[in-house]
Amino acid sequence: MRPTLYGNRHAISAGHYLAAAAGFAILEAGGNAIDAGCCAGMALAVLHPDEVNFAGVAPIMIRSGSGRIVTIAGLGHWPKSLPADIFMREHGGNLPYGVRRTVVPAAPDAWITALRDFGTMTFGDVAAAAIEFARDGFSVFPFLAEEFEKHAEDYARWPENAKIFLPNGRAPRLGERFVQSDLAHTIQYMVDEEQSAAKRGRVAGLEAARAAFYVGDIAERIVAHQQSEGGFLSRDDLAHFRSRYEPPVRARWRNMEVITCGPWCQGPTLIQSLLMMEKAGLGDLSHNGADYLHLLVEVVKCVFSDREHHYRDPQFAEVPLQRLHSDEHLAARLKQIDPRQAMPDMPPPLFGNSLTTPDPSDGLPVRDPDTSYLCVVDKWGNAFSATPSDASWRSPVVPGLGIVPSARGTQSRPDPRHPSGVGPGRRPRLTPNPAIAVRDDGAVIPFGGPGGDAQVQSMLQVFLNIFHFGMDVQEAIDAPRIRSYSFPSSFSPYNHFPGLVGCESRIPEAVLAELAARGHRIEKYGDYTRIMASIELILAEPFPGFLRAGADPRQPAYAMTR
Repeated sequence: MRPTLYGNRHAISAGHYLAAAAGFAILEAGGNAIDAGCCAGMALAVLHPDEVNFAGVAPIMIRSGSGRIVTIAGLGHWPKSLPADIFMREHGGNLPYGVRRTVVPAAPDAWITALRDFGTMTFGDVAAAAIEFARDGFSVFPFLAEEFEKHAEDYARWPENAKIFLPNGRAPRLGERFVQSDLAHTIQYMVDEEQSAAKRGRVAGLEAARAAFYVGDIAERIVAHQQSEGGFLSRDDLAHFRSRYEPPVRARWRNMEVITCGPWCQGPTLIQSLLMMEKAGLGDLSHNGADYLHLLVEVVKCVFSDREHHYRDPQFAEVPLQRLHSDEHLAARLKQIDPRQAMPDMPPPLFGNSLTTPDPSDGLPVRDPDTSYLCVVDKWGNAFSATPSDASWRSPVVPGLGIVPSARGTQSRPDPRHPSGVGPGRRPRLTPNPAIAVRDDGAVIPFGGPGGDAQVQSMLQVFLNIFHFGMDVQEAIDAPRIRSYSFPSSFSPYNHFPGLVGCESRIPEAVLAELAARGHRIEKYGDYTRIMASIELILAEPFPGFLRAGADPRQPAYAMTR
């Protein structure tokens, strides 16, 4: 559908074309990948309010030009005063829409932390595009129009959300101008505070912008609104929050190292999936043939069972990643896979305590509800990979601020006994998971995408398309994909569809028939569907010295290079 883009100096790929253009302008102005990435990430919070919120989450991975790799969690914790049993005791084991889903907003601090430690520009420099898009508006694109209409009743729950997202009493339509004036004022206030402190230097200015959100007037208004709505977020929760540098998870795969964020998100499932596929043997399997897709689905069932039973906030309990990624465990999991017959559901854990699996859900699944993605590589060898997220329809907008404090609590389980259960100071198990791979010849590959539980599944398929099946970047992204639903969803109400496999319709009918004969329940989608996530990827190679960039046509994502 699109060509792979080749460049010599720098490249960006982002979930909306205006975000890509804004980040590219930063690169052209002399900024580095971190400056450009933070610019594009904040722009996505304006351009994709159905998927990203300025006060949401923003997990970030950075590879510096010297080769150092760090991850900034960009994920907030539950309020320290939250009673651990509140959802079991007062809400029947459910997570209700509204402020009680709120965890500490992490994205503003994550962007500022990245800028402070690895960037070169000011907050005002990189926030200018987001302010412009919010203040002056932008054209509603097809995907956004569909999401606005789909969630019109959700927006109507709260007057402030309706004022912004249902102007004139209805959802904004395709081609109309969508403006977010309050959000523009909020970001501009942070810029103004930075400029007031600028005489003390760039870092002091960045800290002043951060303080405006987490300590000053913005924090005061957030907390007052949260508490008036029955929430638990406090001034202390905000004032003492800092996005932590978390250790990356690394593994060898053929001639490269694959690096993900830790088990506070689902990132390490990508590594385990790659290792299992390699150990199973890919040599004789044809691309998107029945044998290959059957193996992929069965591997995902095993890996996501391990995610369900073991992943949690590692600040509160150890996650046994070394054991999960060991040859012994991978071999034991592969023994559970029958090449001719699908497992009816995800298999039980091989060690540790078994959980009560949610009952099968009625009907068919809907699209996982939010997230976007962006990646950048610059001429100095810096690489930036980030997966900002949080929707605008699960919880109320703070009056006058235009933001929804992160409702990412939707990815915790209401029962505090669950590994990823609710608890004061604990973090949800996040689906957004940026990744970077580094090949032995020095090639650097930042990649990722939105899509909830489809993220890792689609990242896996695109990665194998390039580095096993030999496709070029855009060809690998465009190729038809599948996804499994044989595990509880990461999102409340944790829907569970044992044996179900979603498939894009470009996969041959004979292959789908063979998968069905092996026991998979097939759900067919269109030729290209956002249900299969939206993968963006850059491949920066030292020889012959080009950056290759691609962006997924399943969303208005675009890449730009020079």
